[in-house]
Amino acid sequence: MSGILTAEQLGRVLPGEVPVTLVQDISLNIGRGEFVAIMGPSGSGKSSLLYLLGLLDAPTSGRVLLEGQDTSGYGEDELANTRLQKLGFVFQFHFLLAEFTVLDNVLLPMRRLGKMTEAAARQRAGELLRQFGLGDQGHKHPHQLSGGQRQRVAITRALANDPPIILADEPTGNLDSRASANVRQILHDLTREWGKTVIAVTHDQTFASAADRRVGIVDGLIDLDWRA
Repeated sequence: MSGILTAEQLGRVLPGEVPVTLVQDISLNIGRGEFVAIMGPSGSGKSSLLYLLGLLDAPTSGRVLLEGQDTSGYGEDELANTRLQKLGFVFQFHFLLAEFTVLDNVLLPMRRLGKMTEAAARQRAGELLRQFGLGDQGHKHPHQLSGGQRQRVAITRALANDPPIILADEPTGNLDSRASANVRQILHDLTREWGKTVIAVTHDQTFASAADRRVGIVDGLIDLDWRA
């Protein structure tokens, strides 16, 4: 399994009168098509690591390599473009835009990237929504959907530009057991059937059991012996 995302001695410290270390000296290689669950106690640095891997935050030490390319020298525009093309994000609280329809939420990343005509983007968005059982929901607004449906829209939006990597932060943390199982199965299928790499922060042992690998984080460090 070839590496697609690599952290090398990654660290992030928040400056201040008393500096706060979020992540320290983490080295991690994630294979193409791998499903990785990041686990650990609250405040351990799980989400901080995910945001570093997703190029949302800048490390204070170390570097992130994406498909073998060192991203440490990227400017803001290059980082934004890389995120749009290479990385899809799913969060606990979906962050769908309330004033937009479901279809327009899914169209948003494609419109920002600007590589498709509006007609082609609409066709792709419609096809993706149908694949996730939402083909008849495109005209609705997020508040008209169930929690599970909203999270499926968020996953659809994350896939809009066909990125090779999906990063998810507690994607089932706000869902009931049935919707959680559905989201878990979707993310699992993204690796097996779509060839995506999925990296997910989770507290859910059942969710983590579907992953190829579990990475424990304690006090900002990888802990190979950590168990919930």
